[in-house]
Amino acid sequence: MQRSILTLITLFVLTTAAQAADGPTTERGKELFGSASLGTNGRSCAVCHPDGKDLQDVGDNDDKTLAKITNQCIVKALKGKALTDGSPDMSSLIMYMKSVGGNKSK
Repeated sequence: MQRSILTLITLFVLTTAAQAADGPTTERGKELFGSASLGTNGRSCAVCHPDGKDLQDVGDNDDKTLAKITNQCIVKALKGKALTDGSPDMSSLIMYMKSVGGNKSK
């Protein structure tokens, strides 16, 4: 019985750690922002927005609005497939853009 409980606790801890590792991070957002993997035309977000150019007011938008705008860029400018709202990749991109951007009201 003790061994079964320990096994279940170990599995829970390992599963939780794996899920946390797949969660959104600013580092993952930076990686995606600079990668051509979001599209099919060899371009990245950083081509149009080097060093966060034109992202100075991203903080004035909620995450849902930022996801919509980001997907428009991915689909139109990068010729890629839209990311799912709330996915780890979309959340990571939003986190990164907010870290290099800001908002007008500051």
